Amino acid sequence: MTLTGPFTEGSAAELANRLRGTQGVVGVVGLGYVGMPVCLAFVASGFKVIGFDVDCRRVERLSEGYCDIPNLDQASFSAAVASGLLKLTADFALLALPDAVVICVPTPLGRHREPDLSHVETTARQIAQTLRVGQLVVLESTTYPGTCDEVMLPALESSGLRFGVDFFLAYSPEREDPGNHQFSIANIPKLVGGADQTSGALAELLYTRAFRQVVRVSSARVAEASKLTENVFRAVNIALVNELKMVYDGMEIDH
Repeated sequence: MTLTGPFTEGSAAELANRLRGTQGVVGVVGLGYVGMPVCLAFVASGFKVIGFDVDCRRVERLSEGYCDIPNLDQASFSAAVASGLLKLTADFALLALPDAVVICVPTPLGRHREPDLSHVETTARQIAQTLRVGQLVVLESTTYPGTCDEVMLPALESSGLRFGVDFFLAYSPEREDPGNHQFSIANIPKLVGGADQTSGALAELLYTRAFRQVVRVSSARVAEASKLTENVFRAVNIALVNELKMVYDGMEIDH
């Protein structure tokens, strides 16, 4: 996939220019262990960033320049807040301001171990209320293939705007590894896939500003599948090691 996208005219071309320039604004929804590093990565790349969270008390504490996320660079966070490049808010009416909105909300499992997309669905509806021409929405939350096409897209289209013409949608799986000092958010390869080709190219342009290596795949569904596969692979490895531990303990083998 090439970085050059179909940005010849219309809202896509205008958005691409803003993402390339110094006036672009990025919004990040969800200020947890995934969202906060994303905020700092985009600030470091020259964007102004608005962070959104439903927890008003948390927003107040963050706005005072202190973040409780383990392993986050506290000095960089405090400097970003003090400079005004990073603003934190619980006012979701301000979602109209960013050129790109990155969603980093939780996707826990429900009572029956089924995917709980309630936070994603609520966020999509909130964005739809303020969605304007020339915005890119990127979902980073861990989910299953088809979420962008089947959940996000209908919610955003309820705004009355046209996907692929007025607004754009992509998926980029979070790949945060908390506590790993060798691989930070900036140097872990970043996958992006658009719900259409224009969206994919815009998302690639956005993330290339902040991440060392961006890998663009053919669709949002492929990017979603890559995250699912990665998590399944990790779960199988952990399960295998746990089983071997019990076997080796019984055999008095130092593991």
